[in-house]
Amino acid sequence: MNNHLGSVEEALSELLDDIRKSIIEGNRDHVELGVQRALADGHEAREIMFDVLVAAMAEVGELYENGEFYVPEMMISARAMKAGLEILRPMMVESGVKPLAHVVLGTVEGDLHDIGKNLVGMMLQGAGFEVIDLGVDVSSKTFIEAIDKDVQILGMSGLLTTTIPIMETVISDMSKAGLRDKVLVIVGGAPVTEEFSVSIGADGYAADASKAVAVARELLHLE
Repeated sequence: MNNHLGSVEEALSELLDDIRKSIIEGNRDHVELGVQRALADGHEAREIMFDVLVAAMAEVGELYENGEFYVPEMMISARAMKAGLEILRPMMVESGVKPLAHVVLGTVEGDLHDIGKNLVGMMLQGAGFEVIDLGVDVSSKTFIEAIDKDVQILGMSGLLTTTIPIMETVISDMSKAGLRDKVLVIVGGAPVTEEFSVSIGADGYAADASKAVAVARELLHLE
């Protein structure tokens, strides 16, 4: 009997590892099937989320930082992860599992670029954050209106040097609305630098999607 239980546990462990590998390889179909099988075999949504999806995306981030992955590979892995997340999300909500934090994310007004912003959103989701993606060309008013009592981080992205000054306007409007002390601000995008983020009063700067997760965790003292 014990040997049988041991073999079952070994098989389940192998199944979870297969999901992890499928995320890294960007095999969306295998991730969906693997998550469904893991749930059918008795694994909890929380376990699959944090022990597999989050762990896999952390590994993807490391591969990127080590120069083994580039943006296209990160995007493919993130989309595969999101396929599994969509299956798990309703179960996690039903069971009362709380996200690490709520993040409002958007590309600033006048800028229609979304690849970097989308990747940041998926990487944050893969790390256990709840993301409200406002899309592109987001006005300061829209950012402010999206901030409710649950939001802890506002993330702004911009790819054009002509649009990133809008980030300072949003931060100023947050102060006027009495929200600045309640919400952390992280900025990023090709023309954005650490110096620029400091000059406009942001709390953090993320040079890329994998850094965004690390910065968010650091600012929330989750490290």
